[in-house]
Amino acid sequence: MDKRTPIELLAPARDADIAIAAIDHGADAVYMGASHHGARADATNSLDDVRRACDYAHCFDAKIYATVNTLVYDDELAEVEHLIHDLYRIGVDALIVQDLGLLRLDLPPIALHASTQCDLRSPEKARFLEALGFSQLVMARELTLDEIAAIRKVTSVPLEAFVHGALCVSYSGRCAISQVLKNRSANRGECAQMCRLPYDLVDTQGHTLIEGKHLLSLRDMARHDRLEQMMAAGVSSFKIEGRLKDASYVKNVVAYYRRAIDKIIDRHPDGYRRSSSGNTSLAFEPSLEKSFNRGFTRYFLDGRHPIDGTPMANIDTPKSQGEYLGRAVRCIGNKLTIDTRTTLANGDGLSFTDQQGQFSGARVNRALGGGTVLLREHVNIPRGTLVYRTADKAFNDLLAKPSATRSIAVDAVLRYTGGMLVLTLSDERDCHVTHTLPCDLQPATKPQAERQIAEISKLGGTIYQLREAQVPGDLFIPASLLARMRREAIDLLDRTHAITRPADKRRPEDKTVQYHSTTLVPADNVANHLAEQVYRDHGVTTITPALEVGTPATASTPLMHTRYCIRRQLGACLKGTNANKLPRDLYLKTGTTLLRVTCDCRTCEMTLTQP
Repeated sequence: MDKRTPIELLAPARDADIAIAAIDHGADAVYMGASHHGARADATNSLDDVRRACDYAHCFDAKIYATVNTLVYDDELAEVEHLIHDLYRIGVDALIVQDLGLLRLDLPPIALHASTQCDLRSPEKARFLEALGFSQLVMARELTLDEIAAIRKVTSVPLEAFVHGALCVSYSGRCAISQVLKNRSANRGECAQMCRLPYDLVDTQGHTLIEGKHLLSLRDMARHDRLEQMMAAGVSSFKIEGRLKDASYVKNVVAYYRRAIDKIIDRHPDGYRRSSSGNTSLAFEPSLEKSFNRGFTRYFLDGRHPIDGTPMANIDTPKSQGEYLGRAVRCIGNKLTIDTRTTLANGDGLSFTDQQGQFSGARVNRALGGGTVLLREHVNIPRGTLVYRTADKAFNDLLAKPSATRSIAVDAVLRYTGGMLVLTLSDERDCHVTHTLPCDLQPATKPQAERQIAEISKLGGTIYQLREAQVPGDLFIPASLLARMRREAIDLLDRTHAITRPADKRRPEDKTVQYHSTTLVPADNVANHLAEQVYRDHGVTTITPALEVGTPATASTPLMHTRYCIRRQLGACLKGTNANKLPRDLYLKTGTTLLRVTCDCRTCEMTLTQP
């Protein structure tokens, strides 16, 4: 038995085409929405599309996880139960779920993964979710390496962590601002993205301290340089955020992390292995900065104060910052010169901060070389301004085409015995088949090995690539017979793998385990009677239902509960020497909406409430 830890690169997909592209570019698993009840209402897929993704992924021992991770109302339970049976029937490998009520439905034996919406931040919560029968646990994005290691010590199932993409400023599953202020529940896939809005920071008298900044808009996560430490802490599934992202984004980011993970596996061949099969060949050089990003942060992985000093938020803009080029040297009209060694091209998109402090952009009309370009419009960019490229025309054009292939290595042994031509295929998935055909062969008058191997290697239109071959080079075998043998043996290999590929099953629930609290509040998101039953089965006695099912919000209801702190971001932590840089009582204002900022220094967390 292979005792090495299987490492999974988990990619997002808005649709089946992007799911297939993610597999081609190196993903070991893909998560995607079904027809309803996924936490991205704009990323739904028909059963036929999910089936198409499953069929392709399974060829490479890759997996498809369907997101059924919204809160479910009582009158929707039967519909969701029917959906889950359909997903199981078409080959989905696991469900990512938030609502524990699903555990009491009449479900097929499909594996269940606990969504990040389950708010897994502690060893106690992790132990409980594992006891409920979840096969994989998605941890909160806010955890440090030490906190991840503490969860690993008390669990045995795979731990999943986000490594790249957009960050929610609030703990996932505990953001009520969209529900309370816009009647759009983030727990129902309808987040209004209020964290990306510009806010004024004001004091108790209404004086504006900071005007029009995106004070809740976090940079994007990038942990490509911490993967090995995360593995050592216990992470085995590395998740890329982005079910609303386009194919180019998914291709580039997946390819980048595939290379990074493979390098670690290569360094530790006795400790780790890939969780899927196949080799990916790229037609481009992946670069994270070339895809949408708001600047990067490792978030809390190294603690509350990033070791590189980079702030967690990008308060100037929620838009893509892009790839750093250099500083502006000269700008006259629409002619801009940048101190950069990067080659620019017609159609590139540039970004910069204008003289009013606003983040602006311009398109390159003509690249003149040497960092000088003619823009499509007149701009006023002071000397020394940082300039970024938000759209690399040549790179994007490359990704718009087929940009990767993935193949399964196969070995072939061809022999002739007892009037039978025998072809045995063995592939890297540990799948073996033998195909025979009766025939009468004669000795060849000249060597045949090269021609025979060339015929067997004609695997275009399949997922296979010939690695090694042994052939009877002293016999003459008609090309038509070799082609038939190859074609029928490959078909047999496909069917054999489909039949023998193992499938994960749902783990049993341990009903003796008690929940670590006897009381649940609205933020614990109990939205139906079956979820209530699950918690009561595990020792909870007092349950206040979720806001989504009618519990009224009050002035003390946390609209956002975050580990991110505005004061820390602005260098005015109440525990630091610059606490007086800002008054103690702070508010955020956008339009007519006013939010109270409360910093809990005991837990080092922040909440936003209505005044």
